[in-house]
Amino acid sequence: MADNHENGESTSEHATDLKSGPFSILYQAVRGNTQVLINVRNNHKLLARVKAYDRHMNLLLEDVKEMWTEVSKGGKGRTRGTAVNKDRYVSKMFLRGDSVILVVSNPAALAQPPQTTQPSTQ
Repeated sequence: MADNHENGESTSEHATDLKSGPFSILYQAVRGNTQVLINVRNNHKLLARVKAYDRHMNLLLEDVKEMWTEVSKGGKGRTRGTAVNKDRYVSKMFLRGDSVILVVSNPAALAQPPQTTQPSTQ
């Protein structure tokens, strides 16, 4: 009975839940020290390494590159300003889980084909 929580879950069931399903992306990112792309509520994107997470999707991140687009205000009339891509680097960040919309695992590795070495013929 000491193993049960208030809601009746055992600790082993709880640990398994954070390794499978939607949390498997975070689990693999922590285990392999790979980057993930996180879309957050203010339409910013975070490219970072996940160091820790919990069931609320609170994330402890390292080497964070935050990216967003700002539209400058245009002059008079209907002219709209130009869109400017901005980014910044944050060494360590705690991200509260209620602002997380989407997590994608290692987008750079998925876009690049695996590298193979071929013997040189001279």
